[in-house]
Amino acid sequence: MRRLLIEEPVTRAGPLARRLAVFSIVATGIALILVRDPRADTDAALAALVAGLGIAIAAALAAVFAFVQVWREGARGLGAAVAGLILALLVLGYPAFLGLRGLRLPALSDITTDIDNPPAYSRSRAAFTARGGRYPAEPDPSLRERQRGAYPQIAPLTLDIGADEAFELARKAALKRNWQIVEAIRPGGRTGNGRIEAVARGLILNLPDDVTVRIRPRADGARIDVRSASRLGGRDFGSNADRIRAYLDDVANLALAVK
Repeated sequence: MRRLLIEEPVTRAGPLARRLAVFSIVATGIALILVRDPRADTDAALAALVAGLGIAIAAALAAVFAFVQVWREGARGLGAAVAGLILALLVLGYPAFLGLRGLRLPALSDITTDIDNPPAYSRSRAAFTARGGRYPAEPDPSLRERQRGAYPQIAPLTLDIGADEAFELARKAALKRNWQIVEAIRPGGRTGNGRIEAVARGLILNLPDDVTVRIRPRADGARIDVRSASRLGGRDFGSNADRIRAYLDDVANLALAVK
């Protein structure tokens, strides 16, 4: 009497999820390398990065489909599906964090410590060239009011030291944060204010943002105002506010160290 062999069902979605997840890691890694390379085409690199994230989403969906098949049909392939989901989540983790943070924050891309009189960006040829031939536009007053509600802690830094000494501390703090200083003008002259014009880059994508620092002499010391604006998109996910806070903290710590 011949014995019948019953084949266990095997889900194809599990191995597919794993393959897609591995491919998304490779594609995203290459895209990140291209984005961080100043010589590369930024738009093409960002498009490749978005494609890598899209593939990771497809891998996660394939893994979920595989889980359903394993649950309903007792199909094999659970291990591949789990591996695919874990790898996909590794790729999607940071973008998901940014997305959730962005839901809590208004759509802003230009933040300043002085909402009523923001520091103006330099119009010199050197600054214009460093900014890629652009001049950051002044945000609508309604956007400034949104900032007032979203970031009440973003405020000027006042120091009880001379304006020249405050300028030096501000310059050292910019160098400490690896900003590309385009202009550094000491306090004095026609306006009496000092200015530091710089280009800052993000930690992950290395995309350039524009920063200007104003050092204003006061009778009791000096006041430092900062403005940071993103070049891409109308939403910065809080990066400009984070940059200003960290920078002013560095200046304040340097001021304490010299006392």
